[in-house]
Amino acid sequence: MNGLLTDLYELTMAAGYFAAGRPAGPAVFELSVRRLPKNRDYILIAGLEQALEYLLHLRFTAEEVDYLRALPQFARVSPAFFDYLREFRFTGDVHAVPEGTILYAGEPVLTIRAPLIQAQIPETYLLSTLTFQTLIATKAARVTQAAAGRGVVEFGTRRAHTPQAGVLGARAAYIGGCIGTSNTQAGFRFGIPVMGTCAHSWVMSYPTEREAFRRLQELLGPYTIQLVDTYEPVEGVRRAAALGPPLWGIRLDSGDFDSLSRQARAILDQAGLGGAKIMASGDLDEYRIAALVAAGAPIDSFGVGTELATSGDAPSMGAIYKLVEVEGRPVAKWSEDKASLPGAKQLFRLPDRDILALASESCPPGAEALLQPVIVYGQRTAPPPPLTEIRGRAARSLGGVQPRPMLLSDPLKALAECLREERK
Repeated sequence: MNGLLTDLYELTMAAGYFAAGRPAGPAVFELSVRRLPKNRDYILIAGLEQALEYLLHLRFTAEEVDYLRALPQFARVSPAFFDYLREFRFTGDVHAVPEGTILYAGEPVLTIRAPLIQAQIPETYLLSTLTFQTLIATKAARVTQAAAGRGVVEFGTRRAHTPQAGVLGARAAYIGGCIGTSNTQAGFRFGIPVMGTCAHSWVMSYPTEREAFRRLQELLGPYTIQLVDTYEPVEGVRRAAALGPPLWGIRLDSGDFDSLSRQARAILDQAGLGGAKIMASGDLDEYRIAALVAAGAPIDSFGVGTELATSGDAPSMGAIYKLVEVEGRPVAKWSEDKASLPGAKQLFRLPDRDILALASESCPPGAEALLQPVIVYGQRTAPPPPLTEIRGRAARSLGGVQPRPMLLSDPLKALAECLREERK
């Protein structure tokens, strides 16, 4: 299961390790973020649950093994290696920061301690799922903070790069602070509140806008959100208001949201619908939302799609997965602009700073050790936390987010310097 969801070089290296008699040699790999994405002061970690599920269920089917065996790159590989893949299981340890934690540049997200091949093969999948969901969760945090207490609903699946990305993007957006999603698969799988009523096609399918509104209201009652800008938005608001309750509110999907929301608010209030809400959607991001909030536009909630589901202004992140220890020997990479730090590590968080230290170091007074054991000997240490718990952790983390230095402990600096001198 998912055995081939990796890059070919992970498997060629695995075959090489096996041929050299090193499949069980202990190794430690570290996944971290070398540089923050564009326009980001922090990242909000998401995707750990999918990473752990992958590791726990990582298998190679008979068909996958046969496929690999037929590749020309594996023509000289011993049959024993393919027998090894047929029985492959992850039996190592994983330490990770909890989902919903704020991290900064250079800080580790997780470490894997396992036999060398078991630690090598997961690189591609782990980087992919953690990078993507972290980008979306971080974008959602920025958008919801810009909304200043007004609800934000994730609308992005139709703009996501795949339907599967839309589902996991909705999960990450919920962690980042969105109040719900339009994606029903995400609602089913993760218990996220689902929201949505109709598209412009609903309105256009009826002879008149008024009939379309009436039919929707009969169907949905108090959950009705009338989409009022299919034709002329102000007239659309008037028609929706004329029908009276039950009505959750109206949605504006185009135009000058500031001006239109003020006109809509006045029409709804004059019709005795002071409790009806106004939602805006359509090419929104944190900057447009912040401007609307600052202008005092009477918008109660926002639907955000494209920019959220793709992290539009920062769609990539410099996450890396590096070997830091092998067979008890600390190792590091010294290439320019891509150097790494040796040894298994721990990240300690204090109120005003973070300290990156060796895993063997004691926790400083008043600090929290962020990398916690989540898999030990191939078994989970605890059941998955509820998504609401992860979302709550994220909210608390975001409430105290601030620029903070990350310092290296003296033992870590000494180890790095010692290894660098040895390589001269």
